[in-house]
Parts: sequence; C-alpha cells; structure tokens
Amino acid sequence: MKQLELLIREAQSLTDNEQEVERVMQICNACRYCEGFCAVFPAMTYRLTFGKADINYLANLCHNCGACLHACQYAPPHEFGVNVPQAMAKVRVETYQEYAWPASFGAWYKRAGMAVVLALAFGIGLFLLLVMALEGTLIHAPLAGDFYQIFPHNLLAVMFGSVFLFSIGSLLFSTRRFWREISSEGGNLSAVAETTRNMLTLTYLDGGHGAGCNDEDDAFTLRRRRFHHFTFYGFMLCFAATVVATGYHFLLGLEAPYDLLSVPVILGTLGGVGLIIGPAGLLWLNLRRNPAHGDAAQKPMDRGFILLLLLVSITGIALLAGRDTSLMGALLAVHLGTVMALFLTLPYGKFAHGFYRTAALLKWAIEKRRKA
Repeated sequence: MKQLELLIREAQSLTDNEQEVERVMQICNACRYCEGFCAVFPAMTYRLTFGKADINYLANLCHNCGACLHACQYAPPHEFGVNVPQAMAKVRVETYQEYAWPASFGAWYKRAGMAVVLALAFGIGLFLLLVMALEGTLIHAPLAGDFYQIFPHNLLAVMFGSVFLFSIGSLLFSTRRFWREISSEGGNLSAVAETTRNMLTLTYLDGGHGAGCNDEDDAFTLRRRRFHHFTFYGFMLCFAATVVATGYHFLLGLEAPYDLLSVPVILGTLGGVGLIIGPAGLLWLNLRRNPAHGDAAQKPMDRGFILLLLLVSITGIALLAGRDTSLMGALLAVHLGTVMALFLTLPYGKFAHGFYRTAALLKWAIEKRRKA
C-alpha cells in the first residue's frame, strides 16, 4: 500500500510533458519493436514503471535521431499518437531548467533565442566601446597582427577567463544535480571508457543500424552525425589552440602574434573551418527537418546557438585574414564580442545538452553492466 501511495504521489508531481513520456514509454515497453534502435529502448525494458528520475534520464539519453518515429505503427495519425522524439525533446529542456545552477537562471532556457541576441549585442557593443576608449579609433595604422596593442593581455585574460570559468562551473554544478537525481551509483573504468567512445563517435546518431538519422522524411542519412562531428571537433580544436597559445605565453614567454604555420594558428584555423562547416550544415538540416521530430518551441534556442557558433568562426577567420590591416581593431572587437556572447550563454542554451547527454550515457553504461 505504501509503495502504491508513493507511486501515486510521484505521478501527481510529473509535468504534462513528463506524463506524456511516461505514457509513450508504457506503450513502447509493451511493443518493443524499436528495442535495437538506440540506448533508450533497452534502458526502457529495465523498468516496469517510469518515475520522474527515469523519465528525465531517458529523455536525455535520446539523441533525437527520429528513427523510432518512422518505424512506429502507433505514430500519428494512429489514435495512440506515439511520438517518442518529440515527447523526449520537450522533457529535455525542462530538465535543463529544473537542474540549472543558479536555479533562478533556469528561466533563460525559455528565452534562449532572445538571450543569444542580447548577449551578442552586449558583447560586440562592449568591445567596440573598449576599442574606442583604449585606442581612440576603430581604424588605425597596421600593427602587424599585435592585438595586445589594442587590448592588453591581462584585461582579456581576466574578462574571458572569469566568464568561461563561471559558465563551465555552472554547467558542472547543473550536471551534478541531474546526476544525483538519476543515479546513486559510481562508474568504473570500463563504463567511463564506453561513455567516452559513445560521446566522441556519436554512436546513437546512426539510427541503431548504422544507416543514420531521419531528417525531413523516412530516408536514412548520416549528415546530422557528420555535421555534429565537424562542430564538436572544430570547437575542441579552437579550444586546443587557446590552450597552446596560453602555454606559449606563460611557459615559453612567446607572445602573440604567432606565425601562420605555428601550432596555435594551425589548430585555430582548422577549428574555425570545422565550426563553419558543422554549424552551417546543422542549420541547413534544422530548417529542413520534419517538425514532428522535435519541439517547435525550442527552435530559437537551437538556431540561436548554431548561428552564434557560426558567427564566432566566421569573425575569427576574418580576423586572421585581416590582422595585418588597419581594420584589425574593428575585426578584433567584433570577434571578441561574439566569443563573449558565446561564453555568456553556454550554461543556458543548447550547449548544455552535451553535458546532460554525457551523464545519461554514463548512467546507461553503468546500468547495462549491473543488469548483465
């Protein structure tokens, strides 16, 4: 009786979107046609009931590949109306809001598109004002690429370092809260290794059979997986370029500007190209994608983040091309403004899905070993 009362209380605490996931999971658990499609469905079979923690876990384990929707015999217009990708997408953004740190900032997920616009305007405006205040003009004599003559190194380090550390710290605290809700177990090395492999290769964006996702129709394609790879590894290469440049500056005493064939510039250039190809491709797919695959209310968040990544990479490449010209100050200000906007919005936009999905993948790897 106590267990029944507990289940009733938990059911009453579910949001409407969580109740929809619970409903479709009960139907899917009885059918199991899609059991081999991705990690969600075998994880589903380990459960007879679906509480709040289970629903949030499965929602973030879903990669929204769309394969199950096109395979489902109960999908709309069937009276059961089973749409797993859409139901999971609506719950995912609720988890971002619920577990956000600081908690009061979780509301920004509802206005992520507007947040990107405001952050972009603030970032670019800030650096344009700084250029005019420190240099006196946006157009100057060529400085041989030495942007520290415009912005002192320590000023940039303090501004960007503090914002970036806060953003990453916020995401880590949020993910920790999410993890403590969905799991009481610790991982082992084999589970961590499997999670890392699944994260780096985007295993579950292959539709469960290697052919890929469904985008605008029921045709399978690996385009979404490939563009995600360009985006992720482009971002990591740009991050690596920053780390190497920091090492050059503090450990080797070598200050920017660096030669075009230096390690930081090569890494940054390759990363910038990846961050143009990847986001451009993802934006193209997002505009063409079947609306039944996701939550229409999240499109501003998705597209805002993609466009911001695209702007960061385009302005970075433009700065590299024009660093020896009299327009370097203006190009630098615009680029740094877009980077600042990206850092400000990292914890409260689409970027967060990588952290939550990694936690869900680790939970799946641990759970699978425990059940075995």
